[in-house]
Amino acid sequence: MTTAVSFQHVSRHFGTVRAVDDVSLDIAEGEFFAMLGPSGSGKTTCLRLIAGFEQPSSGHIEIFGATAEGVPPYRRNVNTVFQDYALFPHMTVLDNVAYGLMVKGVDKAKRDAKAEEALALVALPGFGGRRPSQLSGGQRQRVALARALVNQPKVLLLDEPLGALDLKLREQMQVELKTLQRNLGITFVFVTHDQGEALSMADRVAIFNDGKIVQVGTPEDIYERPETRFVADFVGSSNVLSPDFSKASGGAARWSSLRPEKIAIERSGAIPAGMMSAVVTVRAVHYQGAGTRLNTVTVDGSALNVMAPSSLGRFADGEKLTLHWSPESVHVMGRER
Repeated sequence: MTTAVSFQHVSRHFGTVRAVDDVSLDIAEGEFFAMLGPSGSGKTTCLRLIAGFEQPSSGHIEIFGATAEGVPPYRRNVNTVFQDYALFPHMTVLDNVAYGLMVKGVDKAKRDAKAEEALALVALPGFGGRRPSQLSGGQRQRVALARALVNQPKVLLLDEPLGALDLKLREQMQVELKTLQRNLGITFVFVTHDQGEALSMADRVAIFNDGKIVQVGTPEDIYERPETRFVADFVGSSNVLSPDFSKASGGAARWSSLRPEKIAIERSGAIPAGMMSAVVTVRAVHYQGAGTRLNTVTVDGSALNVMAPSSLGRFADGEKLTLHWSPESVHVMGRER
């Protein structure tokens, strides 16, 4: 499989700050790859290194086998879609989309035709004569995509492009982005701090923390089999079980991860054979429609979050519950941090 982007021991320092710290990574051609992490974790700096807006302090970057260091952004076969879209307000939608082709010296008739094709790709045919101010947020996001795609880049970089949209539109655009990427076959590198976006769209996800990649894998790998406490805590919501708690509840004395939806509730106190278990007290109840999230605590003070289905009815603060779960639901982590 062809490698679209390769990082080989790449670092980027700003004074004493190691924004990117010895990152090695290969992104395949045609892959939808997400970089996920908290603010300041290094993911956006990595995106800027691919785009050419930053240069590495050390290490080596290749884009489709060609050395990227020292190559200016306009000479790289990549395009970037930013969160704020950066559309020119005084230009029509068509001229915004065609802008990159104009800079390259493409004649007007040809660039307008290509811009119309790009608008059709993002489901905006006939919108070329409008101004950005006449569009909704979702439509402006599509125009920004069309402007990036009209140059036919081999790699499309997306820097939190859905962050300015409301929840319903963001979910709609997640589906549209994934479909567009599949149809075009272009390598997408998507930066986000939203775990739902990364898990629902990406073929693989890299989790960043403190300038380093702490885990790379499929969305299922990342969610079901976190390698560290940081990944378990950051991606979704997980119960990180200490070695003492794991042993007391019937498992191995190792740091482990247990997702709230894997825990069953038994109000009668009975525990099915072969299950791990704990007796807890409900500390807080959070109704969430399809289910209820319970914050509970064991006698020894260990906290357990549980997702209870609505069919179990209501719960009350202070209620005693018996929890049980399958040993197969517990993932033993490779390391604590």
